[in-house]
Amino acid sequence: MLFIADYGAGNLRSVQKAFDFLGVRAMVSSDPRKLAGCSKVVLPGVGAFGQAIETLNRSGFSEAILEHVDKGGQLLGICLGMQLLLSDSEEMGAYRGLNLVPGNVLHFRSETDKIPQIGWNSVDQQKESVLFRGVADHTFFYFVHSFYCQPEDGDSIAATTWFAGKNFCSAIEKNGIFAVQFHPEKSSDAGLQVLKNFAEC
Repeated sequence: MLFIADYGAGNLRSVQKAFDFLGVRAMVSSDPRKLAGCSKVVLPGVGAFGQAIETLNRSGFSEAILEHVDKGGQLLGICLGMQLLLSDSEEMGAYRGLNLVPGNVLHFRSETDKIPQIGWNSVDQQKESVLFRGVADHTFFYFVHSFYCQPEDGDSIAATTWFAGKNFCSAIEKNGIFAVQFHPEKSSDAGLQVLKNFAEC
């Protein structure tokens, strides 16, 4: 059973529908106690970092997710869910994240590119990652974001994408922790393959 965390900041149903389409049993729940019985957890997210991390902390999800990873469970962060895995964010102030992947969440700054990035962009694989099995390098995925992740350890970067003068980290793989800045549930067959790879790894 795959667990999708409902903490009030995600397009949960589209993620669940994608797993349903793949034939993967997925449970959406706002009760962090139910997370304990699952080997795989998905942390989706749309919205602001500060409000999201405060909700995670208040609801008990932060503690449950950290315990899940500590026990060897696998985790997939999607969009804002990816950013929450890092140490801190500068979005609307300074906020501490889950610190599962040391690094910072920074705002795109550009005089030429329209921010936020909304639409399809190329994902350039930086290492062999479970997430991209059966997915060609430089495949396009769907993005919606104004902030990007900058991990401290380059070895955790599974893929990068070019936008607003930055070759930013668009996917992470590190010791059972996976994350993507794009929306796989909105990225056609390639996105479904990413979700399938996580479910089967």
